[in-house]
Amino acid sequence: MRAKVVLACTKCASRNYTTEKRKDVKADRMEMKKFCKYCNEHTLHRETK
Repeated sequence: MRAKVVLACTKCASRNYTTEKRKDVKADRMEMKKFCKYCNEHTLHRETK
């Protein structure tokens, strides 16, 4: 089973991306380096609650 998560930019805090992750894994928040159109650069995006 997969859960939908929202990724937010750590620099400007805008919520830019949605993705899915496995629900059975008890891990920390997902982090990905993605392009933020508001910052106009690649920044770290972290899963929000």
